[in-house]
Amino acid sequence: MPKYRLLTLQELQSLEKEFVDYLVVNGIVADDWLAMKANDLVQAEAIVATFSDVVFEAILRKAKYLEIRGASFIYAYQCTEQNLVLVAMEVPESSEVDFTNPSYLAQAMKTPPTSLSVYTTSKPYSKVRELELFDMLQAGCELTDDKMFKALCLVLAENKAS
Repeated sequence: MPKYRLLTLQELQSLEKEFVDYLVVNGIVADDWLAMKANDLVQAEAIVATFSDVVFEAILRKAKYLEIRGASFIYAYQCTEQNLVLVAMEVPESSEVDFTNPSYLAQAMKTPPTSLSVYTTSKPYSKVRELELFDMLQAGCELTDDKMFKALCLVLAENKAS
């Protein structure tokens, strides 16, 4: 059973070269792999599960920022080694604001709506860092760069200054 989840067929196909390298490093040549898939599906699935974990572990160890957006909120996370740092921008759900619309978002960053709430908080991971980040990705967060996190930090600083 994988630690994270099995890669989809499409994901595996996009990582075909890496998977072949993984098989070779583990002493499994093409003929052996074909025979295993035909005769020992449980073992073949176990190898795919282990490879899936290797892929996810590598991605999650490199993860530095996550983000999730809804019409009335943006949450940007910095994923340090010890903590998750959140910078959030929210408006009441009844607002006309739609942060999922890129043009509206750009305008809101320049001229924030009056009902805007921007805040930050941090917390230590409640479980192993990579597992917590994986759960956040499964819940809708996306891997991202530092741009939104830094932009929200600027909005937060400007709100505190005014």
